[in-house]
Amino acid sequence: MRASDPDPSPAPEHTDPVTGDDAVAEPAPEPAPEPRPDDAARPSPRRRSDRLAAVLIGVLTLLLGFAFAVQVRSTDTDEQLAGAREEDLVRILDDLTAQEDRLRQEIADQRAALDQLGSSDSQAAAALQEARDRAEALGILNGTIAAQGPGITMTVRDPEGSIPSAVLLTAIQELRGAGAETMQVDDVRIGVSSAVTGSPGELRIDGKRVTAPYTFVVIGSAQDMATAMSIPGGVVSRVGGRGGSVDIVQSDLVVVDALRPLDEPQYADPDDGD
Repeated sequence: MRASDPDPSPAPEHTDPVTGDDAVAEPAPEPAPEPRPDDAARPSPRRRSDRLAAVLIGVLTLLLGFAFAVQVRSTDTDEQLAGAREEDLVRILDDLTAQEDRLRQEIADQRAALDQLGSSDSQAAAALQEARDRAEALGILNGTIAAQGPGITMTVRDPEGSIPSAVLLTAIQELRGAGAETMQVDDVRIGVSSAVTGSPGELRIDGKRVTAPYTFVVIGSAQDMATAMSIPGGVVSRVGGRGGSVDIVQSDLVVVDALRPLDEPQYADPDDGD
């Protein structure tokens, strides 16, 4: 290459020539950033990991200790049974068997008690129902409860006002003899102690005035009661002999709804069994 030939490499556009001491000098390092106050107060991730690891190690240690204690206790029990004498093992087995028998007996006793309670409840319910039935029957007979059933409606007409109290009383008694269970005359309920008083045309039953025509509503065997009223010399004949008449209608259902107060005993007291 000749000196007069131009350098084929292009010259850099922005690079200045190096002169003097600048030829060997290196660039100064950048200053390190100053620590912030928040960085000093915040724990590093390494510290947090160490604390978590310590907690986990402590928990695992407790669990291992508990498991070891249980294992040691089980091992001790097994060793005691393995080293026990034959009669001790028999006694332990007998104790376990006796305890099982006691538990089974307690279960059986509890079941028997439950069964007895159920049976007692059933018996009490049956007794209560029977008492209610008896009370209803007595109430019907005493006239304190309304009743319905098959029976007759008998109308006694007295246009001349000549029928005496004895005829009405005879009618009541003969109806009872024919099987009447309960009855009323007009709006007066007939009871065991009912009485017919007064003169013809001014009759009273249990002190309450009744007027003709007298209407008997009676529950019982309709056929039997109708026959009893019609026998020779009976109620129908006696009423006809006084100028009156009797009509009897048999029905499958009649209602006796007149009520009477319960008769209070004047002299009788319940027997206590003493």
